[in-house]
Amino acid sequence: MNINPAESTLELTQLSPPQILFDTEVNNKTSSEQFLLSMYDSVQASIFVVDVLEDGDFQYVALNPTHERWLGIRSEELKGKKPEDILSAIDAARVRQHYTDCVRFGKTISYEQCLQFQGITTWWSTTLTPLRDANSRIYRLIGTSSNITTAKRAEQAVGLQAEREQLLEAIASRIHQSLDLETILHQTTQELRQFLESDRVLIYRFEPDGSGLIVAESTVAESSPLLGKNIYDPCLSSKPRERYGRGCIQVVEDIYAAGLHPCQIDLLASLQVRANLVVPIFLEQDVWGLLIAQHCREPHQWQQTEIDLLKHLATQMGIAVQQAELHQQLKDIKAKLEFKKQKHKAQLQQVRNFDALVRRMTEQIRDNLDKNQVLQTLTQELAQILNLDRCQIELYDTCHTLVTVAYEYTNTLPQCQGSTRQVADSPEVYQPLLQNQPLQYLEIVPGWQPNLLVVAQMACPIFDTQGILGNIWVTRPSQECFDEFEVGLVQQIASECAIAIRQAQLYEKTQTHVKELEKHERRKNEFLRTLSQELRTPVTSISLAAQTLESVLTSEGVLDIEIVPQLLQILHNECGRENKLINDLLTLTYLEAEPDPPTLIAIDLQTWLHPIVESFRELTSCQRQHLKLTVDHALPLFETDITDLERIITELLNHACKYTSAGESITVSAHMIENALKLSICNSGVEITNNERSRIFEPFYHLSKHDSWKHSGTGLELALVQKMVRHLGGSIDVESAAGQTTFTVKFLL
Repeated sequence: MNINPAESTLELTQLSPPQILFDTEVNNKTSSEQFLLSMYDSVQASIFVVDVLEDGDFQYVALNPTHERWLGIRSEELKGKKPEDILSAIDAARVRQHYTDCVRFGKTISYEQCLQFQGITTWWSTTLTPLRDANSRIYRLIGTSSNITTAKRAEQAVGLQAEREQLLEAIASRIHQSLDLETILHQTTQELRQFLESDRVLIYRFEPDGSGLIVAESTVAESSPLLGKNIYDPCLSSKPRERYGRGCIQVVEDIYAAGLHPCQIDLLASLQVRANLVVPIFLEQDVWGLLIAQHCREPHQWQQTEIDLLKHLATQMGIAVQQAELHQQLKDIKAKLEFKKQKHKAQLQQVRNFDALVRRMTEQIRDNLDKNQVLQTLTQELAQILNLDRCQIELYDTCHTLVTVAYEYTNTLPQCQGSTRQVADSPEVYQPLLQNQPLQYLEIVPGWQPNLLVVAQMACPIFDTQGILGNIWVTRPSQECFDEFEVGLVQQIASECAIAIRQAQLYEKTQTHVKELEKHERRKNEFLRTLSQELRTPVTSISLAAQTLESVLTSEGVLDIEIVPQLLQILHNECGRENKLINDLLTLTYLEAEPDPPTLIAIDLQTWLHPIVESFRELTSCQRQHLKLTVDHALPLFETDITDLERIITELLNHACKYTSAGESITVSAHMIENALKLSICNSGVEITNNERSRIFEPFYHLSKHDSWKHSGTGLELALVQKMVRHLGGSIDVESAAGQTTFTVKFLL
């Protein structure tokens, strides 16, 4: 039910005492009162009535049938009770606060609240309306409520699902990026406990002797830490452990009501556990340990979403454990290979050759910014040192869906440089490469000789911290795969390729930027130099010549001829116009560069704007135009650069006077719109087309066909106005419709 908040109270002074709306006797009631009662009984919205006692306390009067059904409480049972009689202390305090707010503000209020009735949590959207008696005292509150529990639960479910997905994604990403099992387990327990809002989360690893070690833990401050403790549970030594090995989980909402074995109850109680959720962690086919979530202070009803989350995380933990063990195995293998490598002196020379090649490539990258030359040389030298038939560098497009052979060196095989291949056509090849994993295999290639030829192929991804760029492919006729040293060499070369490519990209961007800056600076300097040489000097000379000529003609008495003063005045006017053009150009150039911040002074527009507008009164009168000024009286003081603002107003008024016909009006106004000051100059009798409006602020753009008064101008006035408005932190736009044009300047306050 929607209630207009503007209606602060419902006045019922013409009705009989308040209980008339809620008593059961209706014999003496008017038809309107009976209608209200029928609505109260039959409407689908939940309605409740609360009396405001003389001492400011509250007690319930009645519920309508709909609210009775929702709450499971009869109106007769509720009557005379206070919030504490039917709600928990916390809920009652919240409800009282809403009732107090309604009485204190004296108007209708709306809010959402979460309450527990008979152990069931529900959400309500409630509107409270105060009723006043003949003395204007609020004596009763009428509440209408809608049960929004379903919508709230759906909203919470969506939020929890999103958080759950983010948690799983973050943990999966961490597992993929890190090989530090201890860090992974620790961060997982921390994030899981925060998500579940539980008291403790553990990762329990089984030991060969049947005991278990707490290898990761996150706990609240009140709980005793268990990290590093070796815990032996006799109940986990045989059948229960086998049950976990079959993938079973344990869900205990209350250890004292779950039918647990006494020994397990004692163990959990000694660990301050009240509710327990246990999910096994598998390493391949064997149970490795347990992922455990616990509540220590009170029972907890585990939700299916919580159980599913632990299952998913247990799977991820299994992957992390397996990854860590594989990493450890890899480290062991590398150690053995390192030991064997010392026995092969012949390979030491090859290593030196590889190092020499890498050094040469590093020097080329350092000394040469030509990416094409560096990479083409690289393919040739790599092919020579590894005795390859072919060496290629292929580069991905921006979407990593297409690869192009950009550089190639080959002795006998057909050339493929410039050819392309779709990544999706060879997923078994490009999936590991896109994950920064080198790839090598043996392939039987028909067609080169009468007999089939076996070749060894290897690809190493070219990548850096910003992403993958391409791959290096090497091919040679052999029935043996590339050994560790060769793989390492190609990987090093791939790293150098990534550096060369990124360096070239950065150099190209830098060069482009530098050229643009140089071009801009050059144009600006040329403009200023040309401006000062080609405009100011001749204009000054003309002005001096005109003054000299006027002096000579005055002494000769020629000024008595009527046309001579007119011609001299034209010379003076045009020199002044050209000087203004020069000054406008210099000002425009200054504003387009990095001007100094404006000098702000607080002004009262009511008094400041009036003399500026009045200075145009004589001009508008001569042109038979009507000049008006409207300024709001409540305008606050406005901080601005008064020189720039005066120039803005003056130029806009000049423009309006120039393009306003006789008999039309020019209106200057200043008023507030929300938190902005709005200055408007509007002239009637003329419209500007859309094309002209889009160009009106361009330098040297004239609206000549509208110039009924044939006023001269530099063509920079409106361009300067726009620059100065932006310099003051404002905005300007122009609108033209219905026979009038309006320039609007806005400044945020």
